[in-house]
Parts: sequence; structure tokens; C-alpha cells
Amino acid sequence: MTQTDVPIDAASSPIPRGRPGRGAALLSAYVGIGLLLIALNLRIGVASVSPVLSSIRRGLGVSASTASLLTTIPVFAFGAFAFLTPVLISRLGLHRLLGLTMAAAAAGIGIRMIDSPVALFAGTVLVGAAIAVGNVCMPTAIKRDFAHRAGLMMGLYTTALFVGGALAAAFTVPLEAGFHGSWRDALGFWAVPAVIAFLVWVPRMLRSPGRVPNTHRVLDGTAELRDEPSLRRLLRDRVAWAVTGFMGLQSLTYYGGLTWIPTMLQDAGTSAHTAGVLLSYSSLPGVVAALAVPAMHRARPTWLIVAVSTLLCIAGFAGMLVSSTGELPWLWMTLLGLGQGAAIALALGYIVQRAPDAQHTGHLSTMAQGIGYLFAGFGPLGLGVLHTATDGWGIPIAALVVLLLAQFVTGAGASRERHVLRP
Repeated sequence: MTQTDVPIDAASSPIPRGRPGRGAALLSAYVGIGLLLIALNLRIGVASVSPVLSSIRRGLGVSASTASLLTTIPVFAFGAFAFLTPVLISRLGLHRLLGLTMAAAAAGIGIRMIDSPVALFAGTVLVGAAIAVGNVCMPTAIKRDFAHRAGLMMGLYTTALFVGGALAAAFTVPLEAGFHGSWRDALGFWAVPAVIAFLVWVPRMLRSPGRVPNTHRVLDGTAELRDEPSLRRLLRDRVAWAVTGFMGLQSLTYYGGLTWIPTMLQDAGTSAHTAGVLLSYSSLPGVVAALAVPAMHRARPTWLIVAVSTLLCIAGFAGMLVSSTGELPWLWMTLLGLGQGAAIALALGYIVQRAPDAQHTGHLSTMAQGIGYLFAGFGPLGLGVLHTATDGWGIPIAALVVLLLAQFVTGAGASRERHVLRP
């Protein structure tokens, strides 16, 4: 083994291996809580926009397609900035970088409060970049720090994503009312949880990660393996493409619904507040599904959970065409929440399960989320264009159903128990 072939996982892990003592248990609990607080903020910056999208349209005097850029730009940023994450990790360290994402997210949310369209979109780009880096880092951190409890932590991670999105969806409209109709102040409020996560994580950030001798890399980074799991090699791997395709398609349908379901409900006569509550409510069954998925990973055939989640999503979206008023939307949002919760948990879980170690996880996470989110960014934008062109929601929802069928095909491929870069 050369000096640059330091075993990164063993050298940089903040949680002592072997029989845990009281100190190790406390450190493990602290790191786990810190990671979940960071995860809580990885949807808030996007989910808080949808409930007040109509107010933003009126305030800026723009079309639906233009307003949808506020939810489309972050998703594109998730993909574009994901490819920069490995370089940032190798220079700054995984845990230090996670803390910096929270500082950047808080700054981006704060910039959006400035009374300027340029600031609004610039802040949105910064929020998207911060979330992108956090998205890629989290599976790697979980694989490294909680390899013995990766399934549980991935379930809690997905739950935290849903809880963050639910809080933003439910309380942004009441916050707007509380701030005398100011949607800028309502959006700006969500910098608070990002600041809290940053402050909690500061002690972990201040711990020196050390450096690999004779290199610019830190020990708390993702090094190249001796078999070099580069993006070029992953691009030729069927397992990696199945994971990437499933991540991209489920993200497209998720963010497409997150962006336009409140508007769809409001077009049917539902108040903005009720539409936000319905969107927030869908996260509750989503949490249940996300927590249940790790316990069902041994189900046979392996694609069965993928099929169930797909059918639930199709039923939820199709139901919106049947009736978007009265009590039925609660049923549709229940079905949709269950389906999306299972799909997101599966997509994130496959990144960890299809990689043999933390380094492979980091590279696969970069590919799946980089390419996947770049593709998913066309979801909110495409649905907005279809809605504007057809002046209705029938064609947009039909397009979502077709994409959900493709989502099942890729998910079935990703569900097969294999590792990337293995025969």
C-alpha cells in the first residue's frame, strides 16, 4: 500500500468501530442527529415556493411557465452542482462540506428576501447548489458513519426529507399571512432551520480531517479506489444506469407534483391555504412508506415494491382528474404520498445498496443525482408548458403516467441485488 492508498473509510470515520462505549454512543447519536437536521433542510428551500407560487406570479407579473423556473432552477442545480461535489469533498472533507451546505442554503434563502427579481433567482440558484452538494454527500456520510445501520439511517434520512417538505408546504402560506402578505418574508423565514442545523454541526466541522500525505486530499474525503470507480466506467455500467434512471424519473414526477399540485387544486376552486395543507398532508403517508421500505428490502420478487409504489402514484395523479374538490383530494394525496415516499426511499436506498463501500457510494451518488436531477428539472418546466398550451391538466397528468411506467422499468432493473462495476 502506498502513501496515497490510505484506507479512507477507516482513517476518517468519526465513529469508533468495535464494541461501542458510552463516548462512542454519544458521538454516534450526535452525528446522527446532525445529519438528520441537515437532511431536514434539503427540501425546504424548494417546497416552500410551491404554496405561494400564485402570489409570486402576481407579484412579479409573470406567466406560469416563468414562475415555475423558481422550482425548476433548483432541480437543474441539483444535477449540475452534483458533479462538483467529489472535488469539493476531496479538498474540504465530507463533514466540513456538509456544514458549509447549510451556511450556503441559509444565505441563498436570505438573498431571496431582497426586493429584486435578480436576487430572487440568484438566491434560488445558491439554494439549489447547496442542496445539490448535500444530496450527494448524505448517502456517502451514512454509508461511512453508519455502515452497520445504513438501512435504518436511510429510512430516517428519507423521513427527514419528507418532514422538511411537509413543514414548508404547510406553514409557508400562514407565514405569508403573518408577514402581512409578504411572500418574500415567508420564504425568508426558512433560513432559520438551516442556521440551526449549521450551528449544531459546527463542532463536527471544526474537527480536523487530516490530509493524505503528499497530496491535496483530506482523509475525510472520497478518494479514487484502486479499481478507480470513475464516472466514465460507471457510464458503461447497466446497474449504475438503472439506479440513475430510477432516481431521475422519480425525482421528475415528485418535483412536477410538488410544483403544480397546489396550482391544480387552486384552479379547481380550493383555497391557497387548503392546497398547501393537502400538499403537506401527502408527506405523512410518505413518511410511513419511507420508514416501511427498509423493512421490506427482502421482498420477492425484488421489483414488487417498485410496482406497488408506481401504481399508487398513478392512482393518485389520475384521481386528481376525477375530482380535485371536496373530500376526494385527501384520498388522492394519501395514495400519492405513499407511492412517492416508497419511490424516494427506494431510489436513495439503491445508491447505497448497489455500492460495495463508501467510495463507490460517493461516485454512484454523483452519477445518479447529477444526471438524474438534470433530467428531472424538465418535469416542472414541461408540465407548465403543457398546461399553458392545453389550458388544462389532462395532458400533463397523462404525460406523468407515461413517465411513471418508465419509472417502473428502471426501478425494476435497479432492484436486482447486484453491485456496480461487478460482473
